[in-house]
Amino acid sequence: MNPSSSLPDAKLSPEADSSVLQIWGGHPLRGHVKISGAKNSALVIMAGSLLCSGDCRIRNVPLLADVERMSQVLSALGVRLTRQGDILDINASEITTSKAPYELVTQLRASFFAIGAILARLGTAQMPLPGGCAIGARPVDLHVRGLQAMGAEVQIEHGICNAYVPGSNGRLQGAKIYLDSPSVGATETLMMAATLADGETIIENAAREPEVVDLANFCNAMGAKIQGAGSSQITILGVPKLHSVDYSIIPDRIEAGTFLVAGAITRSEISLSPVLPNHLIAVIAKLREIGLTIIEDAPDCLRILPAETLRARDIDTLPHPGFPTDMQAPFMTLLSVADGDSLINEAVLK
Repeated sequence: MNPSSSLPDAKLSPEADSSVLQIWGGHPLRGHVKISGAKNSALVIMAGSLLCSGDCRIRNVPLLADVERMSQVLSALGVRLTRQGDILDINASEITTSKAPYELVTQLRASFFAIGAILARLGTAQMPLPGGCAIGARPVDLHVRGLQAMGAEVQIEHGICNAYVPGSNGRLQGAKIYLDSPSVGATETLMMAATLADGETIIENAAREPEVVDLANFCNAMGAKIQGAGSSQITILGVPKLHSVDYSIIPDRIEAGTFLVAGAITRSEISLSPVLPNHLIAVIAKLREIGLTIIEDAPDCLRILPAETLRARDIDTLPHPGFPTDMQAPFMTLLSVADGDSLINEAVLK
């Protein structure tokens, strides 16, 4: 969707710069939107590349600040990265340190999830906690308890999670792990750790998000043996090593959902692709309840038609396949211009 040539001339203040957004309202959106690769998949798959001692080519990688931060974390570990367009080439054949940089990990929560891959690969890992050593409940308890169940010794001191695998072979052991809540991050951390462990690992009450499935598919493409991703029980049979891979990341369901809401709130007809409609079932269902028409023009293309009247609806966020918490804010904006009162209940603890 290109800016309209009929927009008024911009009158920027002298101090205006690239950090300033100026918006002229009253213009409907129109056209087609290309959906990027899923950010949450890209970050964890980049961490998963640490499991492979060969080359990994990852396609459909979005150009985002978080992806750049994760690249910096991997580079600090000794990983070689080269990017061309949306293709990222990663070589982790020589990891020179097991200690991730404090100043980077504390800025990007997803980078902590690499602890499972580092520990599985090297037998030791030192990973700063997300947010540093802030007082309060540890946000990584499920990760830690799962790694301990697999035989790791884990201590948290001064905002650093220190983990190592005792014994001569330095390999984690398969275990049966129950998660108190279906945490996406914990599921991904433990699934990566289990790929190179001795024996079978079963994760009960696992997260079912599409990004978890994408990580499992990525690992399986490298030779891992993971079954059940997308269900509440994931089984991983450890293998001695993984091989090189060429893998493409799924489309970003949150970006797709946000553009659908943009079409709804501006009463515009827009189309978007590539998308995986089964990743957007809850979002599409709620938009239809509000009064919008969503058309599947192709298996990977959706189109939203404007509605004269928007109806109020209540929303409860839930773990997948429920309504995604990351879509709460866009829908709050949409429901603010709907007829009637709506209630949004945030039920997902991050």
